[in-house]
Amino acid sequence: MPQIVVETEIESDIEICFDLARDIGFYKQSLKHKNEIPVMGKISGLVEEGDSITWETNHLGYMQHLTLKVSELKKPYIFTDIMTDGSFKSYRHDHIFKVRNGKTVMIDQLHFASKYGIIGKILDSLILKRYLKEAIIDRNKILKQKAEELSKG
Repeated sequence: MPQIVVETEIESDIEICFDLARDIGFYKQSLKHKNEIPVMGKISGLVEEGDSITWETNHLGYMQHLTLKVSELKKPYIFTDIMTDGSFKSYRHDHIFKVRNGKTVMIDQLHFASKYGIIGKILDSLILKRYLKEAIIDRNKILKQKAEELSKG
């Protein structure tokens, strides 16, 4: 199963970073170029453990609905979302937050596997791993900028 790990260092308070990462409105705004919109379940506010959100999105030219459930949340250190319905055979995204040298370190750990057997495995390694990693990096740049703005007041 492919794994992606991205670390982002942010000059902001851990609580600010944690809350931005689980804010549906901010998530939607940060990915507006992807036209991701929440269409069912929790569609605004901060996600909490047990919440489910169905997103309508267009990735790689394919319109789809993805349902994620927050399976774990320990404020302000970790929350995990798992896909309960969508394009992946399995999908688990751990959002981990630590303080290191006075800065917040946001660690994204994503484990995923496509459907479709061997074809899915080929897609995972040739296309999806890089695509998903770039999407996380792009979103984290936006989150970092916003968190640092909020910290400066």
